[in-house]
Amino acid sequence: MAAVRIGMTMPVMEPGLDAETLHAWATTIDDGPFSSLCWGERIAFDNPECLTFLGALAAWTRRVPLVMTVVVPQLHDPVMLAKSLATGDLLSQGRLTVALGVGGRHEDYHAVGADPSTQTMRQLAERAETMKRVWAGEKLTESVLPVGPPPFRDGGPSLHIGTTGPKTIRSAARWADGVAGVTLDLDLRKQSELFDVARSAWAEAGREAPHLATSFWFAIGEGDAPRAQVTRHLHHYMNWIPSEFVDAIAPTTGWAGTDSELAEVLRRFADIGTDEVHLIPTSTDLEQLRRAADVAAEFT
Repeated sequence: MAAVRIGMTMPVMEPGLDAETLHAWATTIDDGPFSSLCWGERIAFDNPECLTFLGALAAWTRRVPLVMTVVVPQLHDPVMLAKSLATGDLLSQGRLTVALGVGGRHEDYHAVGADPSTQTMRQLAERAETMKRVWAGEKLTESVLPVGPPPFRDGGPSLHIGTTGPKTIRSAARWADGVAGVTLDLDLRKQSELFDVARSAWAEAGREAPHLATSFWFAIGEGDAPRAQVTRHLHHYMNWIPSEFVDAIAPTTGWAGTDSELAEVLRRFADIGTDEVHLIPTSTDLEQLRRAADVAAEFT
């Protein structure tokens, strides 16, 4: 079987969440064949706050690597963010990976009083450097002790770049260990080209080959129901886009189909050298998770 690992995203962007649902998903992912448990950040939305959630996931799980698929450092004080992530790395015993991105919505910046003019890769890289200095135990002020706790792993959690743009990928080669992207239309040619950009950029920077991951929305089932499920999810998640535009892209955004069709799509991602695919659920239904687990088991 093709060597691609399959991670699962928590349903944090679905409406009506409660602790019982989130706990059930986390423990089922931890018990299953998945290579990672993923979630991301958004502020002006009804999802759980990502750093508080990190603490819960570290406590609820024991095996599965934890991957924050996007954190926007410009929305946080970088020293406090470093402290929070080091705490999560400690609690999870080194299972944490963090993808940093600039974010796609000014409303998130405005919600926390952050400056939208900092929504640049240069500003992101500066904050990544500050966090790495904290994790190295460097004192950034004349404090008696450096900011702790020390992360579980020397140097802190692995940092990836959360992006879909070649220019952004190139700019991250100096500090990132990998790429955590997303593909809306599952265009394998475009995805392969982005991975080639990353491989070249990391080689030119004298770095080891990057970890190459991408993600897409999914719904498993028969007939028209899976596509309808994806469409419902997109209308909720893409609330900043006019409804008619969401309707226009919904037929070709994400993936919808049967179990065997999902396995075939994942094999095609393996063929272009994808290290890991992070599946994004479009429902809180645990049956969707169990069916995806059966597919993922074929790749272990």
